[in-house]
Amino acid sequence: MFITKPSYTILHELDRQSLPVRIEYSGRICYKSEDRIDETSAIPFVRKMADYGHNSVLEMGVITFRLSGLSSEQVTAFYRCQPKYLNIEIEADNTLLITGSIRGYREMFVNHKQNDVTLALTNFLGNRHPYFFETVCRPEQVDAPKNIVVEKIELEQIEQFEGDRLALHRYLGVRFIVNRAVTHELVRHRPCAFLQESQRYCRYSADKFGNEVTFIQPLFYQEDSTEFKLWKQAMEATEKIYLELLETSSPQAARTVLPNACKTEIIVYTNLAEWRHILALRTPKNADPSMREVMIPLQQELQGLYPAIF
Repeated sequence: MFITKPSYTILHELDRQSLPVRIEYSGRICYKSEDRIDETSAIPFVRKMADYGHNSVLEMGVITFRLSGLSSEQVTAFYRCQPKYLNIEIEADNTLLITGSIRGYREMFVNHKQNDVTLALTNFLGNRHPYFFETVCRPEQVDAPKNIVVEKIELEQIEQFEGDRLALHRYLGVRFIVNRAVTHELVRHRPCAFLQESQRYCRYSADKFGNEVTFIQPLFYQEDSTEFKLWKQAMEATEKIYLELLETSSPQAARTVLPNACKTEIIVYTNLAEWRHILALRTPKNADPSMREVMIPLQQELQGLYPAIF
């Protein structure tokens, strides 16, 4: 049995990496297989995720485009599609600023194959990242309308946005190490993308987990208190039963005895507008104390990075 404190890390550099690299990094959190990452592992990993339809992993790659040269009819037709998972802003002269995940762009193509904006974005992405689209289309067969100009907006450009535009289009990932009670509340924030350490696949009797279960130190009890001693006894008993079950059962069966106090890792990926909303709900005095333990310092750090937003 190992006890650790909760923590968080803002993944500042994640969006500066290539799409396959950032998706693989996030996806391997689920299986705690980060040790398999090397210089050639990203594209095979994301190709497998796309082939298997693991769409939640593909939500961890977000990209922003500016589309110009559109006619009013093309803009209207695009809005009529009501594409999911995209943040869309219309600028002057029928120019569109669109931010979305690889999942969003893939599903836009699946559901709206004949739309001109869909074809333009699929052509652009598919020719540069064909492994994301191989199961839904052959990118070389997607003809983009000649009048639409697609420009990828780099992170450095997005950082120059101001106000609501920055909040809408700047995505930020945060990696939390917390107990599972905290993550039960985190995943209620629907506009976010989540990838979480999976007790179904992680076998904590393995060497890479130290052959033990890790628990998050409870905020509620002092270490020298009677309550903490009772809590620790309960965790030790649970770990003993879990490890015994693993001798004859799969991790997905043995995990049914594990409590909320178990340590878990989760990446929460969303835009600054949603982070502002999350922090507004999860930092007041009436919020869960274990949630406040990580959210208050996160809020303070984000206030320093984006004072106009937070």
